[in-house]
Amino acid sequence: MTELSRLRRALVQELHDEGWTFAEIADAAGLSRGRVHQVRHQGPRPEGAFFGAGPFRIVTPLKREDQWARPVVAAEDVAASQRLGELLRSLGFEYEFEQMPLSGELDLNRDGLIIFSGPRTSDAIGALLEADQAIRFKYLKSGWALRDLTTSTTYKSGHDESEPFDIAYLGRLPRPDGNGNVIILTGIHPPGTLGLTQFLCEHLTDLHRDSRKGPMSVLLRVDYDAESHEPTAVRTITPVHRHGN
Repeated sequence: MTELSRLRRALVQELHDEGWTFAEIADAAGLSRGRVHQVRHQGPRPEGAFFGAGPFRIVTPLKREDQWARPVVAAEDVAASQRLGELLRSLGFEYEFEQMPLSGELDLNRDGLIIFSGPRTSDAIGALLEADQAIRFKYLKSGWALRDLTTSTTYKSGHDESEPFDIAYLGRLPRPDGNGNVIILTGIHPPGTLGLTQFLCEHLTDLHRDSRKGPMSVLLRVDYDAESHEPTAVRTITPVHRHGN
């Protein structure tokens, strides 16, 4: 019932954004104008549909600690996943946390996956990212970079040159079995991941309007504090690319 309410509210808003009056929507739906206004303003926020129907699994990767070789989770990934969980809760969703093993092996053919990982930590995620029609990860001598295929522009992280900014990727990509989507959030380096979560918290309404429901991807620049790694400014550097028709 929660998702039906979200869908009704989202549909009314989308039709209104396309130029329909509330009277026209009411006439087409066989409802009173008062009921259409009620649907428009009640129920869960429609932009939550960006993520899907829920419940969700927020996945963070285990990484090998440099000094002691122990499995750990990056502090930025922990903070980002917790903040994303708070956003999902505010949208009326249920969620749970999951850790990706050091091997990077992960069953991607499941509903509600939101993954904080890139190709460096998982071959499975790397293969999924290869399906992106607009943006690709590219390994250079200086480290990983992101390339916008539509403009042939390559974006490098300032982190690799000791500058406090990172490039981050947000994508909603088809599952390998074709029965849904997987959401991928990752910076080239961990500070970018924090910036992605801040962007979702602050700009989800606009992002949902620009991306609609199908596969999409976008790149962001994340400026961050050099000591705390907290984002100080986040902005898109490419359009929101909607894949396919």
